[in-house]
Amino acid sequence: MNVAILGCGHVGIELGRQLAARGHEPIGVRRSDEGIERIESAGFDGVRADITDGEALAAVPDVDAIVFAASSGGRGAAAAREVYVDGLRTAIEAFGDRENAPDRLVYTSSTGVHGDHDGDWVDEETPLEPTTEKTEVLVEAERIALEHPERYGFDGTVARYAGLYGPDRYRLERYLEGPVTEGYLNMVHRDDAAGAVRYLLEEDLARGEVVQVVDDEPVSKWEFADWLADECDVERPPKRTKSERLADGDLSEAGRRRILTSKRCSNEKLRALGYEFASPTFREGYRDAIDAYRSR
Repeated sequence: MNVAILGCGHVGIELGRQLAARGHEPIGVRRSDEGIERIESAGFDGVRADITDGEALAAVPDVDAIVFAASSGGRGAAAAREVYVDGLRTAIEAFGDRENAPDRLVYTSSTGVHGDHDGDWVDEETPLEPTTEKTEVLVEAERIALEHPERYGFDGTVARYAGLYGPDRYRLERYLEGPVTEGYLNMVHRDDAAGAVRYLLEEDLARGEVVQVVDDEPVSKWEFADWLADECDVERPPKRTKSERLADGDLSEAGRRRILTSKRCSNEKLRALGYEFASPTFREGYRDAIDAYRSR
């Protein structure tokens, strides 16, 4: 299977590694020479192209599937729209217009589209309630990913990621030092974020559907921070309620909404499809980071 990974970064490179290791032919697409070097050092081919430019994407060979895994770089709603809406639509059209169009698309989204559910469980059937301009953009992008490919005769899938962590992105000190504000964490290790997409492609599953990619155990931030501290043999960090943090008055509107957004994301559908996690919970996923911390 030939797979173009558009926006081949933290998760995309791991996806490429996994696909290549299993005999597939991934092609990573980035717009910088540095990005291409990272792809090639991971052991698969890269193509330099701006994924929001249809003409530039002509440099990417025909493939069986495309994975749109781009990032807007943590910027605001306008940048998110440029990448996730305009860029996604452009990529679908650029590949869909080819004589040998791909068979399917996987678009990587975010569980941020759910908004606030006061700590209740949410799944793929839960009505979306975005709370920021950026998450409204992500909802629109999910719709494009599911509907727009149909015009070109192929299928779209949305892989909706929870909070990503993994190599170089553990944020261990943040939780060890505190203060930690109450709420829930929904997480997935980078290797499973990539592994789930690889599995859906290999097993030809979830065409035209949304699949939440999140591990088995959403966890209270306070419980998580205390567990980390105990595992690292340090004092448990100070805690703050939401009310206390909001009273500080130094939060941006986006930061305020993040604190007020609480939910627990279910992975029942992904589990029912047969995916087996390398890190079913944070306990397995954070082990390398904890061992590294304790050995310092």
